[in-house]
Amino acid sequence: MSGATPRFWATPLKYCRWAARERPSLFWSCVIAGFGPLHLIVVPPVRRALGDYDAPQIPMTYPVPTTPRKKLTGYGDETE
Repeated sequence: MSGATPRFWATPLKYCRWAARERPSLFWSCVIAGFGPLHLIVVPPVRRALGDYDAPQIPMTYPVPTTPRKKLTGYGDETE
C-alpha cells in the first residue's frame, strides 16, 4: 500500500482516487449502486419516449364461460 489511507470526510475526491486504484472492485460497485436510484427516475420516461410500453397484466383468474357445457364422452366412460 502506498502511504496512509486518506480519510473520506476530510478529502473525499482524494479518497475516491485512492479507492479506485487500491480497491477497484469496492469502488466501482459503490459507483454502480449509486446510479440505481437515478435509474428509477430516468429510465421509465426514456422507455416511453422510445416507444416501449409496459406489458398488459397477467390475469389472475380464468374466465368461466357462460354457455352451456358439452357432455364429454371418451375412453373409459360408462355412458355408452
